Amino acid sequence: MSNDPTTPVPAPVPSAVPDSPFRPEPGDRDLAPQFVLPLVVRIERAAPPPRTDALETAARAVLVMLADERSTGDGEWARAMRDWQDARIRKVVRRARGAEWRRAGALPGITVTGKTAEVRVFPPVPLDGWPKDLARLQVSGTDLDDPEPPVGADPAAPVLWMNPGLEMSAGKAMAQAGHGAQLAWWELPDDERAAWRDAGFPLSVRAADPARWPGLTTGGLPVVRDAGFTEIAPGSCTVVADHPALRR
Repeated sequence: MSNDPTTPVPAPVPSAVPDSPFRPEPGDRDLAPQFVLPLVVRIERAAPPPRTDALETAARAVLVMLADERSTGDGEWARAMRDWQDARIRKVVRRARGAEWRRAGALPGITVTGKTAEVRVFPPVPLDGWPKDLARLQVSGTDLDDPEPPVGADPAAPVLWMNPGLEMSAGKAMAQAGHGAQLAWWELPDDERAAWRDAGFPLSVRAADPARWPGLTTGGLPVVRDAGFTEIAPGSCTVVADHPALRR
């Protein structure tokens, strides 16, 4: 195409300017070794998850990985997380079912569940160094739908607003939702991070009202501008991370 209750030591917050991990132009981050955060969504043929549930679960999976004690300080995944965050913040979502899902579950990582969706997130790996049981999984062609339109988002809770004018595969949209959640995490003060984590990272993912989208992208909230590696044009605004604590 991606809950540990302990208190994490937050990683240094990367600067969004001038070298954001999501800016389309080359920057210093491109000179660093490139890593990717793998996410695998479980899609059984007979019972695929709804699209919105998959997007929300992937975003929460990224947050759970960022907050996990193994990802910070001297944790076993901390070096990989630092190397990943020093370069481009790439996320790739693959799909699995049956034996593929069981093999993926045997690798070090964290499985996060939504209403029906299941997403397993793994510590970052080199761009060209995926474990074989993940590398063999399909990345393209994942199509998910919502059987019914999702209910309106709770304005008192975090919302990841998706660009209503962009067509993205489910895997691409899941990665973008993860980017948005990560930008919100980076910008929150420590007490707000802890409160969000302790509540289980509640959030919604919704398509923005087209009339409201321009205001969302210019209102001071974190905005994901895609680097254009897949599917959409470089510089496209894909997600606005609307966390109540970040509203101006």
